[in-house]
Amino acid sequence: MTVLRFDNVSKQYPGGQAALAGVSFAVEPGEMLFVTGHSGAGKSTLLRLIHLVERPSSGAVLFGERNLARVRGGGIARHRRQIGVVYQDHQLLEDHSVAENVGLPLLLRGVRRAEVGKRVRVLLDRLGLGARAQALPAQLSAGEQQRVGIARAVIAEPALLIADEPTGNLDPTLSAEIMALFAALPERGTSVLVASHDLALVRRMRRRVLVLDQGRLVDDIAPEDLADA
Repeated sequence: MTVLRFDNVSKQYPGGQAALAGVSFAVEPGEMLFVTGHSGAGKSTLLRLIHLVERPSSGAVLFGERNLARVRGGGIARHRRQIGVVYQDHQLLEDHSVAENVGLPLLLRGVRRAEVGKRVRVLLDRLGLGARAQALPAQLSAGEQQRVGIARAVIAEPALLIADEPTGNLDPTLSAEIMALFAALPERGTSVLVASHDLALVRRMRRRVLVLDQGRLVDDIAPEDLADA
């Protein structure tokens, strides 16, 4: 069973051009892939449709075998708990510590606080944030805030992780470390979809690449073809 499927999905905003036009693809369990394209190609719209921030104008988005068009009300929050999201602007709770921000997805799933604390400490140490656990987001650098957002997205080992330009504020060394973290997630059962315009980074990762251009899926490049892309 596929984790995610877009079936001829289009998204038209009022008075504007199509953000997505007839896009179809599937993400398999344990797969990591990238979606790339110029600014305005439709990458962020695609991610918003997965997270139910937006709804398609036509076509179907399926998560597992569930058509997301049928997910309403309280089902939206339940759906979002199955997806880890790394945002460009972090979206951290400013009045909560780093540890509290990262542990929140586990608390929402009913995990005991002692277990939450243990898992948060392990992950923060792995991301070089162990000494910042009690800091507030405003006390962090942009790169540290990005890492906290990533930690929050991955801690509950969701079925799918989606990331919107996750290395935009990070130096090359840290970018490589974050991508290595993402690449390890499929072995633990999490599929990963990363939107990025960093073509050098995408090529280095040697994963499947979806290419968007003005809302259309113009290429679906297999890892073995990347050297020639």
